[in-house]
Amino acid sequence: MLSCAAATTGRRHRRWVPAFAPAAARAMASWFGHVEPAAKDPILGVTEAFLADTSPDKMNVGVGAYRDDDGKPVVLDCVRQAEQRIAGSMNMEYLPMGGSVKMIDESLKLAYGEGSEVIKDKRIAAVQALSGTGGCRLFADFQKRFMPDSQIYIPTPTWANHHNIWRDAHVPIKTFTYYHPESRGLDFSGLMDDIKNAPDGSFFLLHACAHNPTGVDPSEEQWREISHQFKVKKHFPFFDMAYQGFASGDPERDAKAIRIFLEDGHQIGCAQSFAKNMGLYGQRTGCLSILCDDETQAIAVKSQLQQLARPMYSNPPLHGALIVSTILSDPELKSLWLKEVKGMADRIIGMRTALKENLENLGSPLSWEHITNQIGMFCYSGMKPEQVDRLTNEFHIYMTRNGRISMAGVTTGNVAYLANAIHEVTKPN
Repeated sequence: MLSCAAATTGRRHRRWVPAFAPAAARAMASWFGHVEPAAKDPILGVTEAFLADTSPDKMNVGVGAYRDDDGKPVVLDCVRQAEQRIAGSMNMEYLPMGGSVKMIDESLKLAYGEGSEVIKDKRIAAVQALSGTGGCRLFADFQKRFMPDSQIYIPTPTWANHHNIWRDAHVPIKTFTYYHPESRGLDFSGLMDDIKNAPDGSFFLLHACAHNPTGVDPSEEQWREISHQFKVKKHFPFFDMAYQGFASGDPERDAKAIRIFLEDGHQIGCAQSFAKNMGLYGQRTGCLSILCDDETQAIAVKSQLQQLARPMYSNPPLHGALIVSTILSDPELKSLWLKEVKGMADRIIGMRTALKENLENLGSPLSWEHITNQIGMFCYSGMKPEQVDRLTNEFHIYMTRNGRISMAGVTTGNVAYLANAIHEVTKPN
């Protein structure tokens, strides 16, 4: 039913409006009234608190991004040189839905090996992804669409976003044993038991190297045992490889787990990221690959990955892909990158040694061997949440409450201060 608004100067100026307009306006005003603020991300919350602190002694060892020994963000020389080479040389047209073919080709060589047979046989379905997060999410959606009754086994603990990714893709999540709190190392027997007890043909999420948040990786021999048990149980391994090269300084060594699974004849999935090892955090550049039975199957799988990407973001970004492909395809730039990524890894390893030595020199009765036994950006310190709270409240040191220390935030200038603070809050009563 319509009502007529009064005309001011005649019939032609009459305005017709729905009689229900006021009610509709009220409904629209309340459409989002029920939406509550989301819980703050624990890592971003740490950074916000750090920025608000005015203490000159404050330290942020929560952020997962590399810093130099002055605590400053770093852009690699190889990246700057690659940017100079590509500047003005390309148009700004869309990439294909699957992304840069050149970048994907170079990424596969890095992950699977330069002369890998599976690359030669064209058995890999691969697409450019929005860094590691996007690669994981694409795979989670692929798993839900084509294996709708499957679930994913995720290590305890793991990067918190893994749970968000598979949950929002509506894939049921189960966990498997990984970390041993008492030894602050790998609970290998618990891990193997969970692999054996999972239903045949289960999906498992594995960290290829530099496990986040613990920094605890299986040894080569343990990886071989894991791979063997996966074959026995017909499990599918999906690797999140966010730190290739950044963990040990050697990309080949950091890809060892994937190479072992390839040798044993597994079909695998892999999400690669160039955020950490090339410092391309904001470029969101990565690659998702799935090893298939043959070329025909790989073509079909790739087409479906592209269809999943289409309604999400349509096409991946161009600039980061050009940087990665330029560096990895040019011998001179690749050599420079290998030197620089080793330099980043060596600085992290050096800070681990310095922190451990400082704690021991302070006379701490506790064992800190795990600091140097772990690898990668993060040290799972073993500190309790209340001890972390004391670090923040008394010493202005910021980290997540699970005691995870980002070693990138530790420098020669603050390592002694950090060690002293840790010593104070971990002293036995």
